[in-house]
Order: sequence, then structure tokens, then C-alpha cells
Amino acid sequence: MQPPSEHVHWLFATGFLLLGLCLLAEAVVGTEVWRRRAWRAYLWPGLAFALGVLMWPVMTFYTNSTIHMIAHGAWAQVLMGGAAMELGLVRGKLRSGWWRLGMPAAFLVSGTAFLVHEQNSWLFQRSSFTHHLLGWTLVLSAIFPLARCIRPRSQVAATGFALTFVVVAVTLYCDRDVAPIFGHISPLAGEPRR
Repeated sequence: MQPPSEHVHWLFATGFLLLGLCLLAEAVVGTEVWRRRAWRAYLWPGLAFALGVLMWPVMTFYTNSTIHMIAHGAWAQVLMGGAAMELGLVRGKLRSGWWRLGMPAAFLVSGTAFLVHEQNSWLFQRSSFTHHLLGWTLVLSAIFPLARCIRPRSQVAATGFALTFVVVAVTLYCDRDVAPIFGHISPLAGEPRR
């Protein structure tokens, strides 16, 4: 028996919330203080990489169309790639700060995939709205990881980067497959769930 897709979204929301809270804690206390314990430097890139790895089973078992499979595969690849670059920087294997461009690319590819794979309009049902909202949030928020590449010590960039993951998590927690959005649901969406 396969659980509803919103359960999978909620599990990933928990992962993104943890990721955002780790980044927010680092932004609040500063990188120097955060990295006084060596393992903390690996915490958020490792968690992001793990979320990318966990996206592969979602792509395999929870997709119902080719466009969904391509979108989930793209999310897995760019999340793993961006996180691997961050892990390489933390470990010292990569030296240039320009390797941080993996995360803006991950945001842009993920946001575009959200927008492309949602075939319904904003107010078709709640899941359609959340997919559009997530897509535009990630596309517009790509400015924060890009700013981290240009100005690595910027508090605004670090805080915006962290809060993007928190916003993504909150949006994913709001996801329901068939549910009204702002009191509206298309008659083609099906019978709403509780």
C-alpha cells in the first residue's frame, strides 16, 4: 500500500526545516562560532546531500508520469550536486568560493522543475497552488545563494538562504493532494479529502 503523496511531502518538509534551522543557527551565531565543533560544518551540506539521495526512491516509486519523474530526478541531482560542492568546500578539497554556485543552480533548476511539472493553474487545487508557490519561491530566492558566492560574509545572504529552506518546509507542510485553496477547487480536481 502506497501512502498519499502529501505524506512524502511532509517528510521532506521536516528535512528542509532541519536544514533551514541549521543554516539559521549558523547565520545567527556566525560561521566561526558555528564551526568550533568540526562536525557542525558538515551538518547542513550532509543533510542536503541525504535529502537528494532520498529523492531517488521518490522518483522511482511515487511518480505517476514522465514529467514528474524527470522533475524529481532533476531535484535529486541538483540537490546532491550543490551539497557535494559545499561538502568539498568544508573539507578543503575545493578552494574557490565560486564552487558555491552549485546551490543557486540547484534553486533555479528546482524552481523551474516545480513550475514545469505542475500542469494545472494556481487555483486548481491546493497542491497546484503549493507547487506554483514553491517554484517561484525557489526561482526568486536563488539570489540569496548567489549573494553568498559574491559576498560570503553577508548576514542578509546567509539569513535569506536559511529562511528560504524554512519557507519551503512550511509550504510543503501545507500540501494536500486534493483540497480547496482559498475556498476554491476545480470540479475536475476530484473529491476533496479532509
